Amino acid sequence: MDRYAVVGNPIEHSQSPFIHALFAKLTGQDLGYERLLSPLDGFEATVRAFAEAGGRGCNITVPFKGEAWSLAPRRSPRALMAGVANTLRFDAEGWWADNTDGVGLVRDITQTAAVPLAQRRVLLVGAGGAASGVLGPLLAQRPAQLVIANRTLDKAVALVEQFAATAREHGVALASATLDAPGTAFDVVINGSASSLQGSASPVPASVLREGSLALDMMYGPAARGFLDWAAQHGAVGRDGLGMLVEQAAESFAAWRGVQPETAPALAALRGHLAALGKA
Repeated sequence: MDRYAVVGNPIEHSQSPFIHALFAKLTGQDLGYERLLSPLDGFEATVRAFAEAGGRGCNITVPFKGEAWSLAPRRSPRALMAGVANTLRFDAEGWWADNTDGVGLVRDITQTAAVPLAQRRVLLVGAGGAASGVLGPLLAQRPAQLVIANRTLDKAVALVEQFAATAREHGVALASATLDAPGTAFDVVINGSASSLQGSASPVPASVLREGSLALDMMYGPAARGFLDWAAQHGAVGRDGLGMLVEQAAESFAAWRGVQPETAPALAALRGHLAALGKA
């Protein structure tokens, strides 16, 4: 049986084993998928040991996405653009890295939530690895404007500079801002910061929303509850990161197995699973 894993620290919260078990069942693939807790200073050793024991690939979660990118000599175009990786595949030609976060986010917004991004005004909160991982695919949707807001303005400015050429290619007005003055009345607000994990309802003022805005937190479960409640209180449509999680997992699965699994039944099953555990 081919073995795969998700690697991170912490890792016990990860729903990736549940998702990939569903994908394997839906597609008739024979594989095993596990969680691997890596020491903070031992990521490379953890992943190499897994690969040498016959592992075929890994998903990577915090805080190792930058390190995963650095370890892989072969990278997909979207991993090259992002500068971070959430997927590794161990090939005979060497390790290969990909980043499926951005395509997962875009598919969840435009297909599952049925919210178009083209010619819309989008606010992306945060300028860390989560933001850089999704920025390229977001720009490719050709929003009219995309603003990156971050507590430290210098980081947002650096991200704007990194993606300036991509923004010009797609005709997007890309700008940076601070959290307290990001602009107002956006069509889509995406929280890619760590604020939900820190117990904050929202890192930006409610003026970023308008009636009917989509407000998406990349977190899910209890961590996202404060943000979703904040969005509802101000007339926006709140959405958690479960759909993104399933969509990015499907893209990783396809990179490993050559088969694209259906995501709708997996997302429904995952929501039911978490509700039964009291973690919805």
